[in-house]
Amino acid sequence: MRRLMLLRHAKTESDAPSGRDQDRRLDDRGLRDAAEIGGWIGRHPPFPDCVFVSPAVRAQQTWDIAWAAMKGLVPPPQVESVPELYGADAAELLHAIRMASVSDPKRLMLVGHNPGMHELALALAGGGDAAGRKALTDNLPTAGLAIFDFATVDWDDVAFHRGKLVLFVSPKLLKQASSD
Repeated sequence: MRRLMLLRHAKTESDAPSGRDQDRRLDDRGLRDAAEIGGWIGRHPPFPDCVFVSPAVRAQQTWDIAWAAMKGLVPPPQVESVPELYGADAAELLHAIRMASVSDPKRLMLVGHNPGMHELALALAGGGDAAGRKALTDNLPTAGLAIFDFATVDWDDVAFHRGKLVLFVSPKLLKQASSD
């Protein structure tokens, strides 16, 4: 069994001072949402053994803040900045996931960007949480987390439509759940 966690970066400023998309930083809501989703991950095992993070500032910040909220609750994962995640489509992201066969973690997290992460989540879902799949149809929102299980022992065998969506959660869904 392999578990994949797809975490989209949190909410960002619309433009970076440098003018480069890769340099965009989290805005105030993004800072709060990254901490909130990190805290949620820290309270809901199993945790990632390995994390692949896009080199974009907003993805790096999302991971750093989420990790700070998890620290002490979660064993430290192996973390790698993976340039191929920036601007990747679903097929390129799947290729990056299959690269995890080298270190062979049981649980892998990707921290990246839409539209690729959303397209990947939709393409992987072959079953699982029906309500989560329906909610995920529209969007993988900022700081949204989609968790998939695959009935395989090798990341090379992860394929489209073979994942079971275990859970889809976002800061907005967490707020709605706490107000119910």
